[in-house]
Amino acid sequence: MNMHPQVRVSNGEQRPNAGVDVSKQHLDACWGEHEERVGNDAGGWSELIAKLQAAQVDLVVVEASGGYERGLVCALQEAGVCVARINPRQARDFAKSMGALAKTDRVDARCLRDLADVLARHPQRHKYITEPAEPRRQELHELMVRRRQLVDMRTAETHRLAQVSHKLAKRSLVKVARMLDQQIEEIDREVQRHIDDHFDGQRELLDSVKGVGPVTILTLTAALPELGRLDRRAIAKLVGTAPLSRDSGAKRGNRHIWGGRATVRAVMYMATLAALRCNPVIREHYRRLREVGKPKKVALVACMRKLLVILNAMLRDGTTWNPAKHPAVIAHA
Repeated sequence: MNMHPQVRVSNGEQRPNAGVDVSKQHLDACWGEHEERVGNDAGGWSELIAKLQAAQVDLVVVEASGGYERGLVCALQEAGVCVARINPRQARDFAKSMGALAKTDRVDARCLRDLADVLARHPQRHKYITEPAEPRRQELHELMVRRRQLVDMRTAETHRLAQVSHKLAKRSLVKVARMLDQQIEEIDREVQRHIDDHFDGQRELLDSVKGVGPVTILTLTAALPELGRLDRRAIAKLVGTAPLSRDSGAKRGNRHIWGGRATVRAVMYMATLAALRCNPVIREHYRRLREVGKPKKVALVACMRKLLVILNAMLRDGTTWNPAKHPAVIAHA
C-alpha cells in the first residue's frame, strides 16, 4: 500500500504546492519554479489565489506572522484552497535542515514551498491543515488579545509610577492607569456578553472547577478550541505541559516541557496555583507528588497537566466538575 499518495491532475502530473512568505506590506509566493510578489491586501489575495488555482496548487504553507497572515489564510480557505499555517520556528528549522542558511523573503518562500511538498505527501497530512476559524471564537480571541495588551500597559505604567517623583509626572501616570482600568473593565463586560451569547455552555462547565476563573475561561475558550476534542496526551502536548523525551542511545535525559501555546500555558499555571489552595483534588495530587520526592516545579507542572486533562474530559463528556471522578494519581507524573 502506498503510504504517500500523490495528488495528480488529469494529465497524470503531480500537482504543485506553494509556500507564501508574509510581511506587513507584501506576500512572496513560490510554487514549482514560479515566484510572485503581491500586496498583502484584499486585491493581492485575490490576484494570488487566482494564479494558485490556475496552477492547480494542492497545498499552500504559510508561516504565522503575528496576524499579518490571517487575511490571506481566510481568503484561501474561502476559495477552497488547502492551507497549513505553521510555527515560524518550525519553518526556520526546516530551512536550516535543507542547508538554507540565508534568510530573505524569496528564500523563505522557496523553503516554505519545499516544506509544503513534504506535508502534502505526509500520511497524516490532515493534522497540518489549518481549519477555518469560527467567527465567534475569532472575535473572542481578538478581545482576549486586546485585554492582555491593556493589562501589560497598565502594569508598565504602575512600574513607572515608583520611579518618578515629579507631581505632574505622577499625576499623568495615575490618569493613564485609571484610563486603562476603564478600558479593561469595558473589555471584560464585552467578553462576558460575548460568552453569554455564544459560549455559555462551555463557560458553565469550566466555571464549575475551583481554581478556574474568568481569565482562564476566556483564554481556554478563545485560544484553545481543541479543548474537549483531543485525547489527554494530545491536549497536553498542544498546550506544552507534556514532558518530552531527551534520549539518545544509552543516554536517558531528563524530561522537560517545551513548545506549545504559551498564552494558554500561562493561564493554566495561574489556575493551578489557585487550585492548590482551593481545589482538594489538585492539592492532594501535589502533596502526593512531593511525598514521593518530586521537585516543586515538576509537581506543579504535573498538576497543570492533570487540571488541563480534567477540563478536556469535562468538555468532551459535557459534564460539570465531579471530584469523585478525579482521584490523585502519580503514575503519569
